[in-house]
Amino acid sequence: MNAAAAPPDNLSFCADLVRSHDFPRYAATLFAPAAERRALLALYAFNVEIVRVRDQVSQPLPGEIRFQWWTDLLSGVVHGSAEGNPVAAELLRAIRDFDLPVEPLSLLVDEHQFDLYNDPMPTLTALEGYLAATSSALFVLAARIMTQPSEAVEHIARHAGLAQGIVQIITTLPRDAAHRQMFVPQQLLASHDCDMEDVFAGKDTPNLCAVLEQFAGEARQHLATALSLLAEVPPAARSAFLPLAQVRADLALLSQPGRNPFTPRQSSRLRTLWTLWRASRSREFTK
Repeated sequence: MNAAAAPPDNLSFCADLVRSHDFPRYAATLFAPAAERRALLALYAFNVEIVRVRDQVSQPLPGEIRFQWWTDLLSGVVHGSAEGNPVAAELLRAIRDFDLPVEPLSLLVDEHQFDLYNDPMPTLTALEGYLAATSSALFVLAARIMTQPSEAVEHIARHAGLAQGIVQIITTLPRDAAHRQMFVPQQLLASHDCDMEDVFAGKDTPNLCAVLEQFAGEARQHLATALSLLAEVPPAARSAFLPLAQVRADLALLSQPGRNPFTPRQSSRLRTLWTLWRASRSREFTK
């Protein structure tokens, strides 16, 4: 096999996967040292693999089987060689090199089983639990790659993950509604008398606008709290929270008056890079 036809190495595979499916997190890794960047890319590639399962299967059972493979891998039971899966190989390397705890990785897989079904998210409390085990857990693990664990990191990570997760739900509402999936809590819809079927039909109603404004308000509160806590964590850990700069920018765009929530937002990779570069040089994330 010639060099041009050679398959990419595991690191390149993970980098390409994250760059293609989670560009803000990919861009954030560009500001990390080489060893830490490799581990971050493994972590984020693992997350991409888990999140993508719902789009790769038409029925829950095949998705459950894929999730079980990852659960078995993390518990030490491997079906076949983990080295045959570039993401698995890199993830195991990151776990070993940075002493990452396996439990939150397994819990992340478990929580994403919710994605395989069309059950609506019932309450804001339930959503916070889901996001704490997914988005917030990624912040905690990323920070652990960058520095020692601490209560301060755990605290900021919870709020960071809630802010990021809510913004992601608002952003992906057009896609989720088309698949009759509802991550916006039923409790919130009911409080504004917003009919779920109207959302699934893509109707931009005043009721839905009221729901999303309150929902965005929740994200703003969590984002403000997370940013206010940055000074309490070591400078090395703050780089793990660089994606918050993109969350802030996205939230500003999503909160624009008159925005149709069912019009997919076209994101600019160049703008994302500029946003994160500016944040990486700011006192907020470095001092």
